[in-house]
Amino acid sequence: MKITRLKDKYIKEVIPAMQGKFGYRSVMTVPKIEKVVVNTGFGRLIAGKTSEDQKKIYKAVLNDLTLITGQRAVLTRAKKSISGFKIRQGMPVGAQVSLRGERMFDFLERLIHIALPRSRDFRGIDSKSFDREGNLTTAIKEHIAFPEISPEKVKNIFSFEITVVTTARSREEGIELLKLLGFPIKT
Repeated sequence: MKITRLKDKYIKEVIPAMQGKFGYRSVMTVPKIEKVVVNTGFGRLIAGKTSEDQKKIYKAVLNDLTLITGQRAVLTRAKKSISGFKIRQGMPVGAQVSLRGERMFDFLERLIHIALPRSRDFRGIDSKSFDREGNLTTAIKEHIAFPEISPEKVKNIFSFEITVVTTARSREEGIELLKLLGFPIKT
């Protein structure tokens, strides 16, 4: 099993720092990143298009999301019809990927070191992006910030949401965990 730099940093630096700050007695009680969920909605991109154009758009979005995450994206469908948005039950409305283990650490490394600094008008992740359990939810406005995507070949630029799920018990623990891992968090 390959150990990424981020996982190595977690083991060697983050665990001792978290034990010192929060007084954990066991290494097993130190919070860790459980999974990363990446999702996008493409309702605006396919609204008012023919079914063939819609298929082309959502296949392109699925392909780009698969390239970014390194894992095949799953199509999400509408649970019920909403006439105001011209959505029918079962119609594809988004895509989603859940990352765990090695792929999760690879994705987070590229997110922290490449994509976030490359995204337009980025000044750090706001601490308001954390929920009560210490999970982070942030968004990338343009998917072309990732190096896997060639901007010349992209027809539709889309944004997506990234949720980093931790085992932290409080907001403060989650913020500290991700700060120590190298996330650019504004205080």
